[in-house]
Amino acid sequence: MSMKLSVKAAVRPRDAASLVLYRKQAGQIRVLMGKRAKAHRFLPNVFVFPGGRVDASDHRMPALKPLKESVAHQLSQPGNKAHAIGCAAVRETFEETGLTIGQSEDQFIKPDLSGLDYLARAITPAHNPIRFNTRFLMVDADHSSGSLAGSGELLHLQWFPIEDALAMPLVDVTEFVLIELKNRLANPSRPPAVPPLFTYRNGKAMVTRG
Repeated sequence: MSMKLSVKAAVRPRDAASLVLYRKQAGQIRVLMGKRAKAHRFLPNVFVFPGGRVDASDHRMPALKPLKESVAHQLSQPGNKAHAIGCAAVRETFEETGLTIGQSEDQFIKPDLSGLDYLARAITPAHNPIRFNTRFLMVDADHSSGSLAGSGELLHLQWFPIEDALAMPLVDVTEFVLIELKNRLANPSRPPAVPPLFTYRNGKAMVTRG
């Protein structure tokens, strides 16, 4: 009697974008983060940056100003998704924090993508039932306007010094991105030609550079 073993195929990761807003205050670098509620299916009870999946409408969203050419080139590898990723990062930030990067009117936003930089990329482990291929972008808070409010999806939304943020409940990729931000801001004139990729192999986290 033969028996066939069924192997569950890995879920294909969805494109997503996350925006790391930072500002320098009293000699410290502070980042905007909020805590996901315990009812969330994906990453409950941990602090994260604003962000979410790329929607079809993000590809068609008109921008006030486009991405810098170098950033657009990096985000377009592979595929031509740069504009949609930038728009998704700004849109999700607007929805979750109330802050506008660009112009907003009647809950519609026209993003200013010119101040965004590409910080890192991360892909959720293959065995996860919910997977994302997330591009983490960064922008100085001077490019934003408005007051912290948002949809309530992120709790305890506030600006945290990086060192304090690293001590909060985080997943490994968020910790990695915070350290990347700290290093990037310490060496602003030497951005990597290819932003690092955080992923997993045989259940262990790994970082690919270059």
